[in-house]
Amino acid sequence: MRPDTKKLDQIISAARRYQDERALTYRERALKMYPPVCGRCGREFTHKNLRELTVHHKNHDHDDNPLDGSNWELLCLYCHDNEHQRHIDIVRGGPTASGATSGKGATHKALGNLKDLLKDKK
Repeated sequence: MRPDTKKLDQIISAARRYQDERALTYRERALKMYPPVCGRCGREFTHKNLRELTVHHKNHDHDDNPLDGSNWELLCLYCHDNEHQRHIDIVRGGPTASGATSGKGATHKALGNLKDLLKDKK
């Protein structure tokens, strides 16, 4: 029995429409409030490449969109990806915001027995 792909396609399409509509509202407001400059790297944007400037939610909650824009910052695609990766690392116990590690580093040493392996080759 095959799954009903038509119904799944409808659900995905509706979810994408909702996401696009929600993004347009806060994106348009943020672009009117702030200059078209990445808040991290300082790259400036023009009408031609404005699509590469994204709205980042500082608290990572995409439904938290105060009218004053206090939860937003404009970031280029690269800085936005970097910010989300940093957040994922922190949540998983990786590097902290200060750059220090949580002490849960890797314990496996991939080349730890290389010397022994090379002895066998001689």
